[in-house]
Amino acid sequence: MRLPARKLLVAGVPLLLTACATMAPPQPPSLELPKPPADLRATRKGDRVILAWTIPNSTTDRQTVRSVGPTHICRGLEPKLTECGTPVGTFPPAKLSTAKSSVKTAPSSFTDTLPVSLEGDDPSALITYAVEVLNTDGRGAGLSNQARVSLARTLPPPADFSARVTGQGVVLTWTSAAAPQMSPALRYVYRVYRRPEATQETILAGEVPAGSERDFALTDSSIEWESTYEYHVEAVTVAAPKNRPELQIEGHDSPEVKVFAHDVFPPAVPSGLQAVFAGPGQQPFIDLIWAPVADVDLDGYNVYRHEEGAATVKVNAQIVKAPAYRDTNVAPGKKYFYSVSAVDVRGNESARSEEASESVP
Repeated sequence: MRLPARKLLVAGVPLLLTACATMAPPQPPSLELPKPPADLRATRKGDRVILAWTIPNSTTDRQTVRSVGPTHICRGLEPKLTECGTPVGTFPPAKLSTAKSSVKTAPSSFTDTLPVSLEGDDPSALITYAVEVLNTDGRGAGLSNQARVSLARTLPPPADFSARVTGQGVVLTWTSAAAPQMSPALRYVYRVYRRPEATQETILAGEVPAGSERDFALTDSSIEWESTYEYHVEAVTVAAPKNRPELQIEGHDSPEVKVFAHDVFPPAVPSGLQAVFAGPGQQPFIDLIWAPVADVDLDGYNVYRHEEGAATVKVNAQIVKAPAYRDTNVAPGKKYFYSVSAVDVRGNESARSEEASESVP
C-alpha cells in the first residue's frame, strides 16, 4: 500500500534529524611546549652542585610529550631568576616512552661546578638555579621552580688521611690546611665515616671541630674485631645566617683507606693481687683476689704459682671468670708466690701481674 505524499514527508523528518551531526570548531595545532618541571632539587658537595628534576611528560596544552629538546641549566646570584640568560650547561635531548606499561616520566640530573670566585666567607650568600626544558624546535614554556644553595666556602679534603689499628680501636689521623677565619656564624668540622667492606652502609665514626691546629686524630672504638673497613674524612662547613636555619655544606671526600681490624692486643695487666691463707680446723687454702680488668672483650684470667727456686706453672684448668681464686693444693711449711694474667675472647693474654706471696704454717 502506497502512503500519501504528505505522510511520507512527515515520516521522513526523524530520518533527516538523526542523520545530521554538529561539527566542532577546528583546534589550533599544539605548540608542543613541555611543561616546566616543578620538582627541581639542588644539593651541594664541595664545589659541585647536583641538580635533579623530572623530565615533563606533557605539554602546556595537555598533550603527551614524545620527545624533548635540550634542557638549559640556569644559574644566577639574584634571589629569583626571571630568565635563563646564558646557560651554564645543557642537558641533552631525551625521548620518552609512550608504552602503557612503562613509566612515562624520567629523572634527570646535572652537576655544575661552582667557580672559586663565587665561594666566600659570607654565611648568608646563596646562588639560584632553575632549568628550562625546550621542545625539539628550541622553544620553551619558561623556567622550572627554583632551588638555592649556599656559597659558603668548603675546605679541601686531607691528602694524608691514614688509619692504624691499636688496642683501643682504629686510630685515624690527618693534617688539614689552615682553616679560614671562623665566627659564630661560620665554622668547620671534620667528619670521619666508616664503611664495612663489601657493603654500601656508611656509618659516622666521629666528628672533630676544625680550628687553628693542623694535626688531627680520632679513635673509632666501636669497631668489630676481625672485620675490614673503609674509612674516609670530609670537612663540613656549618653556616648560621641571621634569621635563617643553619646550613651544613659537605666538602669533598678524602681518598678511602682500608684497614683490617685484627686483634693482636692483649687486655690490661691485672693489678692489686693479694694472697691470704686460711685453714686452722679445716683443709688449708690460700685465697687470691685482685682488681678486675675493664677491657670489654675480656674472657677471664689465668693464675700462676711457683715455690722458691722452682718453675712457674699455671694452676687453673679453665679460665677463671671472676677476679678471685682459691688454691686448695697447698702444703704446710711451704711458701707460694702467685701472679695472674688477663685473657680476651680471642686468646690474647696479658703479661703477668706483680707477684703476691703467702706461707702455709
